[in-house]
Amino acid sequence: MAIRKVARLGHPVLREKTREVSREEISSPEMRRLVRDMVETMHEYGGVGLAAPQVHESIRLAIIEFDGDDERYQHPDKDEGQPLLVIWNARVKVLDATPSGFWEGCLSVPGLRGYVERPSKIEVSYLDERGKPKTIVAEGFLATVFQHELDHLDGVVYVDKITDKTKLAFSEEYARYHAEEGEPPIAE
Repeated sequence: MAIRKVARLGHPVLREKTREVSREEISSPEMRRLVRDMVETMHEYGGVGLAAPQVHESIRLAIIEFDGDDERYQHPDKDEGQPLLVIWNARVKVLDATPSGFWEGCLSVPGLRGYVERPSKIEVSYLDERGKPKTIVAEGFLATVFQHELDHLDGVVYVDKITDKTKLAFSEEYARYHAEEGEPPIAE
């Protein structure tokens, strides 16, 4: 396993649409190694998710994992946390378009937070780490994390989704001026 270099905003890989991966590729030693490296990278940088383009791989792969006890992500609908999900070739269907807003951060946009509203409930169809079809319904915090990570697979970064540019702040200023508004940040 290895910690990978994270692409930062401005690197072209973050703006590319990714390619789907075949079931045969998913089970290859190279892809298994990539998943292990991504998990290690996500843990090293303290994220709750990571998409393959963020580690310079233009394929439809993302991972999500977070602990419900992590004080950085306290939010009423965060639930118990999310055990590791390996998500290949994901497709999203909006089930409830009612906006749900969170202050988001991103490992590819270090040191900044921005307030983004996204659909509050989604259904995600994907292949798991073994290439088996899965479907999950996510709402609130988890739906936001999914949408944030899966946007990377289409060349979209959370800052593209900020509608009120006055709600983009450095992390220190977020903590000082905006965290008091009751809006906890979500992941990087």
